[in-house]
Amino acid sequence: MPVLSFGTGTFGGNHPFFSKWGNSDVTQATRLVDICLEAGANLFDTADVYSYGQSEEILGKAISGRRDKVLISTKATFRMSDEPNDVGTSRYHLIRSCEASLRRLNTDYIDIYTIHGFDAQTSVEETLRTLDMLVQTGKVRYLACSNFSGWHLMKSLAISEKYGWARYYAHQAHYSLLRREYEWELMPLALDQKVGTLVWGPLSQGRLSGKFRRNAPIPAGSRVAQGAGEGPDIPEDWFYRVVDVLDAVSAETGKTVAQVALNWLLQRPTVASVIIGARDEAQLRENLGAVGWKLSDEQVARLDAVSETDTIYPYWHQRGFTERNPLPTKLYR
Repeated sequence: MPVLSFGTGTFGGNHPFFSKWGNSDVTQATRLVDICLEAGANLFDTADVYSYGQSEEILGKAISGRRDKVLISTKATFRMSDEPNDVGTSRYHLIRSCEASLRRLNTDYIDIYTIHGFDAQTSVEETLRTLDMLVQTGKVRYLACSNFSGWHLMKSLAISEKYGWARYYAHQAHYSLLRREYEWELMPLALDQKVGTLVWGPLSQGRLSGKFRRNAPIPAGSRVAQGAGEGPDIPEDWFYRVVDVLDAVSAETGKTVAQVALNWLLQRPTVASVIIGARDEAQLRENLGAVGWKLSDEQVARLDAVSETDTIYPYWHQRGFTERNPLPTKLYR
């Protein structure tokens, strides 16, 4: 698996929400795929819900004739229509979703099939048995989940082990210098259970792109300006303190702010691949420049310190017992 992979949420854009991410057509998408393959980034991440199937369709056309040279990750769970059963992770919905994704991608197998979110209305056993069947029939090679809580993932892993079913080998999770909650429970779990992490939102919807500046307007056209940011509001003063340190490290390394933010992630425990997105060639080439070099331990420590936030219970209590329960980011440095 490449350490950088490409997120195709910017392909299509035929929906009011997803158009804020981007609207690459087949010609533009094919060029972006070309650049990724030239750089060795051969994993392409999509989802059925991205522009309601259009992202998968465009990706399928962009990789035409070179399926054997790429890895495809796609996802299912979120609602695709007004039909009552066109949502969730029931056997009915997952089988239909997988077959529809295969048709749109114009392929007979999916390398990584990801449950996009936890479905509390369907038994974990039903979901995992269905996924195991998709693996056994060759439609899916490996399984992953996304946006799970710790207990969601641990219960799923235990049930897979109990019945000998295919398990989740990866967790696609939100993680960045501005969103470090992943470290509290999901990172220790991933280390213990040997689950790799595919990071989404590594630049926090463009906030860590180097375009956001203190006492300056939010960049026009950015996802944040269009209201497409994810998660709770980020305190402005704290955010710009992080940007200040990024600026300093950027000057020291001769790398861009975005490249520094991505390189920091690549050094974190459990991170197998960071999913980068791009609306155009310039953004893509910049993001691909996050590899081939490494931040120093001192630079990592400064970024760690400035981006640290207060934890919630029980994590603040556990951090008082690091003698026997060390923080993963300290233990594996």
